[in-house]
Amino acid sequence: MRHAPELRRLIAEERRRRRGPLLLAAAAAVVVSVAATVLLGLSGWFITGAALAGLAGLAAVQTFNYLLPSAMIRLLAILRTAFRYLERVSGHEAALKALAGLRPRLFRALAGAPAKEALALSGGEASARLVQDVDAIETLFVRLSAPWAAGAALIIGVALAGLAGPAPAVALAAFAILSAAAGRLLAERLTAAPGAARQVQIGELKDAAAAIAAAGPELRCYGLEGWAVDTLDRHGRALAETQVVGARAQATIQTAQSIITGLGVATIFLLAAPSALPLAALAGLAALVTLEAVAGAAKAFEQDGAVAEAGRRLEPLLAAPAAASGDRPDRPPSLELAGRRLAPGDRVLLAGPSGAGKTILIEQLLGLRGADPDGPRIAGQTPAALGPAFSRACFAWAPQDAALLAGTVRENLRLGAPGADDEVFWAALRDAALDQRVRDLPHGLDSWIGENGERLSGGERRRLSLARALLRPAPWLLLDEPTEGLDAWTEALVLKRLAKRLDQTGQGLIIVSHREVPCDLARRRVEVTPRAIAAIQATKA
Repeated sequence: MRHAPELRRLIAEERRRRRGPLLLAAAAAVVVSVAATVLLGLSGWFITGAALAGLAGLAAVQTFNYLLPSAMIRLLAILRTAFRYLERVSGHEAALKALAGLRPRLFRALAGAPAKEALALSGGEASARLVQDVDAIETLFVRLSAPWAAGAALIIGVALAGLAGPAPAVALAAFAILSAAAGRLLAERLTAAPGAARQVQIGELKDAAAAIAAAGPELRCYGLEGWAVDTLDRHGRALAETQVVGARAQATIQTAQSIITGLGVATIFLLAAPSALPLAALAGLAALVTLEAVAGAAKAFEQDGAVAEAGRRLEPLLAAPAAASGDRPDRPPSLELAGRRLAPGDRVLLAGPSGAGKTILIEQLLGLRGADPDGPRIAGQTPAALGPAFSRACFAWAPQDAALLAGTVRENLRLGAPGADDEVFWAALRDAALDQRVRDLPHGLDSWIGENGERLSGGERRRLSLARALLRPAPWLLLDEPTEGLDAWTEALVLKRLAKRLDQTGQGLIIVSHREVPCDLARRRVEVTPRAIAAIQATKA
């Protein structure tokens, strides 16, 4: 994670915030390792000793103390089970809460980044960043207790093996180091590349799936379902092949560590054999638990490739300089378009052929697109100088292709006025000529409208976007083709109510439209050409 300093900083901060549960998980892991190692070693000693006592005759059986070892074995078994549960609960609680803290920060970083960076990601890629890449970071929290568990197992295992002599203890330490080193080396060589590729391919698959789902009706219309299936199948197969490579690499690592564990246990048992047989059994079984704990800790190295790639993908979003912010306007600002001043409350039509740059001009006002120094101005300054907080607070925007939440009517309207009540919502819907349609829905404002409003018609989606814009208390209203797709009667009703609302609020209007009827709302006209914006012409007295 050296290449991701900002992500490292956030992870370190989350670790500090979750210090209590993480320390509890580490302490519980230590108890589990100690209990498991002593349990298996003691069980081996007890079973072997009891067998030898039985073979020695009745006198030896009567003198053999089986009550104390039996009680210890039961106690250790209970401790191992209870503290294993505590470790899992505490460790995963800390990890999940840390991820819950990272995702909003990542989303805020994405939303607050300059428009060039924030809008560069597609929906599928953004989803992959917020879900898969953040999930990969989970291992950095869950595996924090693994080194403590492995260390405790190694210490107690060496101590138990030392009861049979120094040679078994030294051999156990050597095999533990070999197991950890082999796990690290093999993980770097075999799993780093598949892990990194998997993170990238998941994003590509999500991106393709989102694009194809959005174009579903068109693909069916043109008979391209087969192409869509082949495209997704190609991405899916590439991901599956990478996962197979990763699974084979993990199997290779596990096989290597199993061989090391088997050789280690056999070696330690042979070295301990000259001592009493029960002690040899204790040393051998203690070595088994110790080496398994070390192999379990080394298994975390297998995730390093995915974690490193996740860091590479997340760091640019977190490290991007936040867009400059500024104060919100305390009074309705004037605007400057094509060198002419527009006073608060003016109603302006942006006219021109398709592709001339009308939508680009609106996006420049909103700070969603860079503008030349002689471009539009707000209160005498460029949108970049004012910052997005100021410039966006000046406008309520209903774009040409408005996105709707996959939720209810109420949830979509709340984007424009989070604290508004139902009466305000209904007033906005009425001014958008959509109130009766919403009343006819099964649950009114709480009716589900589907993904991007798919349960509504195109004209209804456009009017819901207009109602959302009308709810926003901004001095200027930006409307991009607000009546496109409406029949003449509905269009006339929407424009009549919009004109009445503007008269009541004194809100300024900038409208983009190729239709004649909406143009009647404007009092000024800006001709937009592919080269430049023409001078403002008065269209009404």
